Amino acid sequence: MSPPPELPRDARVALDFHRSVFGGRITVATDDDAHNVTDPAESDQMMYGEILSDNGFRVMVYDVPSHTAWDPGTIPVFVCVRGVDAEEITGCWGELAVGATILMPLAPAQWTPLYAMLRDRFGVTGVLDVEIAWEG
Repeated sequence: MSPPPELPRDARVALDFHRSVFGGRITVATDDDAHNVTDPAESDQMMYGEILSDNGFRVMVYDVPSHTAWDPGTIPVFVCVRGVDAEEITGCWGELAVGATILMPLAPAQWTPLYAMLRDRFGVTGVLDVEIAWEG
């Protein structure tokens, strides 16, 4: 199932949204910054954007230039958000779920105290769970 066509194509919107969830520091390089402009109208597009949160979590994004095909349903992306406790995952879930399609609600699972899956408003499928220690 492909996401609806009205998904935003602005990586800055996605970056700002994920920073509101995870916190941290944003680093951005535009096509202009990298001297990689192929279309002057897109010179301010993000060639590289990253959030580095205080706990080490990273999110990286970029704008898809108009000369590149863009169909989020063709190459699906899964983001896994794994936390060390239920409070951390519940907090992330509460913010990521706004405007998202819930594929599996946040609940205990056979292999973890909490697990959930959603497709966010950017068309990215995310899974969230609480890390458990494996014996072996």
